[in-house]
Amino acid sequence: MRCSRLPPDDIPLLLLAIVKMLLHCWVNLRDGYFIDEFYYLACGERLDWGYVDHPPLVAVIAAATRFLLGDSVFALRIPAALAGSAMVFFAGRLARELGGGRFAQILAALAVFAVPVFTAVHGYYSMNAFDQLFWLLGAYLLMLIIHHGRPRDWILFGLLMGIGLMNKISIFFFGLGLAVGILLTPQRRWLRESWIWIAAALAFTIFLPHILWQIAHGWPTLEFIQNASTYKNLPLTPLEFLVGHFLEMNYLLLPLALAGLVWCFGTSTGKSGRILSWIYIVVLALMIAQKGKTYYAAPALSLILIPGAVAVEQGLARGSWTPARRAAGVMVCVYVIVGIAIMTPFAIPILPTETYIRYAEWLGIHPSTGERKAVGKLPQFFADRHGWPEMVETIARAYDSLPPEDKAECVIFTGMYGQAGAINLLGKPYGLPRAISAHNSYYLWGPGEKRGNVVIAYGVNQKNLEAQFEEIQEAARFVHPYVMPYENDLPVFICRLPKTTLQEIWPKIKHYE
Repeated sequence: MRCSRLPPDDIPLLLLAIVKMLLHCWVNLRDGYFIDEFYYLACGERLDWGYVDHPPLVAVIAAATRFLLGDSVFALRIPAALAGSAMVFFAGRLARELGGGRFAQILAALAVFAVPVFTAVHGYYSMNAFDQLFWLLGAYLLMLIIHHGRPRDWILFGLLMGIGLMNKISIFFFGLGLAVGILLTPQRRWLRESWIWIAAALAFTIFLPHILWQIAHGWPTLEFIQNASTYKNLPLTPLEFLVGHFLEMNYLLLPLALAGLVWCFGTSTGKSGRILSWIYIVVLALMIAQKGKTYYAAPALSLILIPGAVAVEQGLARGSWTPARRAAGVMVCVYVIVGIAIMTPFAIPILPTETYIRYAEWLGIHPSTGERKAVGKLPQFFADRHGWPEMVETIARAYDSLPPEDKAECVIFTGMYGQAGAINLLGKPYGLPRAISAHNSYYLWGPGEKRGNVVIAYGVNQKNLEAQFEEIQEAARFVHPYVMPYENDLPVFICRLPKTTLQEIWPKIKHYE
């Protein structure tokens, strides 16, 4: 499409989307791999209709990206950065569909840009970046359906929901919120029409292969969710959840979010957006009730922030833009831009590590994680970008100490998928054998053919190893100042004289969490 055909209101949205893309590209040129990225690359090497902890789309995109662009940090993160840029652009488009003019569209785009949890997940490769985009596009299609009622929009909505489910099943909560919103708004009439049911059937059909995969493998995702809720995720009170939720949104945007809710529920002009507010309220209530991680509700934030931008525009303009009102509008945009400047260092590593630590201490924001784990100097999503090359080098030293006959028999076994993935990606220059793990989908991929006569074990409890091997020797130890405490000061064991084979013990060491 030539620029001359681009609607004038789209030009500032496109420019903001480009700025966001360039920001992520700049950071990704000098950043390290995040722990989950190793796992998604590994999944991309074993394409299937499902995995223990996620549906298949994220693996398909990882495989395609690797094939087309390579597996560098910069290349791998291009799809996530593009998803974030698309969110900025379509935030403005959604504001326009809600009746917003150019100011509301720009403010909506800036607001989405300013949400730290959005910026954070667009800063590394994961299914969450696409999930947030699917929620926003779903809201946009709903507004098109409300205002235009075209059958093709229902088909697009069904396709979007089906593909969204194949990316992350949490978009199911969008569907639950939508069901409540339909019942509580004039959109109840949709239930008497065939198109909504066609869209639902289309989404189910697209998702069906993953359901069949779950059945064939004994519903591993349900086991994963149960274990994560019981042993991994930190239970939060409703107040703690809300505090974390609004921190991830950026507290400076709270007036905009409240304006969106008031505008949707309290004004006639916001009536069409009421269904979006109901989706947000239902999703927030469900996440609080389930005691989930705060970022689980993050995709719904755009559903109130964007209407909030329209509400601010209508409150300021009140029919016409006087010079004073224009000045006020500029100040609102500057306010949001200041929010971007303050909070972005907490979302992506734009600051040197020690500078970030001092900055966080100055603002009184302490490292945190939504899990039952101690934290160090950095929050988990920063800490888990550090130490991987050094860890692999440490394990390589242990491997190099083996005689040739032991190297031929050697298996590397790790306690976590990220460790196994890092070894398999970064260990190639060292000639390391492929690592195995019983963690999540690595368990389904099995122990391989080697019996385990010589095992290099990393991230595994020594007592568990003593139950399986007669001889255990600590060969090296990994230490790093910035990694998570539970990943620091870990020994590398060389294990010999197994009491049984890896194939025999494999069913007993499954670890879904």
